[in-house]
Amino acid sequence: MSDDADDPKTAWRKWHEHRVASVSAPYGPLSLIGTHWLSDYPEGRLPAVPGRWRATEGGVALTASTEDGLSLDGEPFTGDAVLAADHAPPARSRIAARGDLRITVIRREGEWAVRVFDPASAARRAFAGIEATPYDPDFVRPGRFRPYGEDRTVQVANVDGRARGLGLGGELSFAYRGAEHTLQVAVDEDDGSLWAVIGDATGGSSSYRFRFLKPGVPDPVDGSITVDFNRTVLPPCAFADHFICPFPPPGNTLPFEVAVGERRLKDALAARI
Repeated sequence: MSDDADDPKTAWRKWHEHRVASVSAPYGPLSLIGTHWLSDYPEGRLPAVPGRWRATEGGVALTASTEDGLSLDGEPFTGDAVLAADHAPPARSRIAARGDLRITVIRREGEWAVRVFDPASAARRAFAGIEATPYDPDFVRPGRFRPYGEDRTVQVANVDGRARGLGLGGELSFAYRGAEHTLQVAVDEDDGSLWAVIGDATGGSSSYRFRFLKPGVPDPVDGSITVDFNRTVLPPCAFADHFICPFPPPGNTLPFEVAVGERRLKDALAARI
């Protein structure tokens, strides 16, 4: 008999506990209270965000006065600065404001936006946990990744109503109950891991409308990979309305119920389905 470290049910439980702790952290996804596209505010004044923010060719130009109460890299900031897109987690963002706010800069398809994170957000205060179905070995499937000859970009609707490009690097195939299925997947540029936006027959009823599947890194020789639906996760937009998650691309809505993994938020926030 394997010890707890090797037991898949125990490993899943620890993974789930880590996920709950991660999303409910002070600057986790529950703390996002605003995403402001700078093209919507040509005068540079954003709702309830101190300072003046303007998009430039080189980044986001920030102008702040003493009254704005901003800090940059841990020091009180006044004057002008040009900010690049943030890649660090919000907890390590360069810009902070009064009341423990963290402000980050993002860029999507050439457009600049400013995000505001507040550990005292209503969503974080209301968080009661993630409904998740315990480990089921039937949803661990052998799969195979087949890369495209070159990456593709497809236009996919996002939850904010806009269509944006979704980069895809190949197809992930697997069998479930005698039928073959294929998902279009993205490939992480840094570590080569796969991720997919998927729907299934539980979406919008007993699960959130769609979820993310992150099966890991395929074998570099034959593309083999384990597809574990038990670790299907909720997208960031399940935790805060201000994220801009993509819906599943064509062909990524599975015809069967993926009745495992993270399903939806508990109690007060479950209405986000």
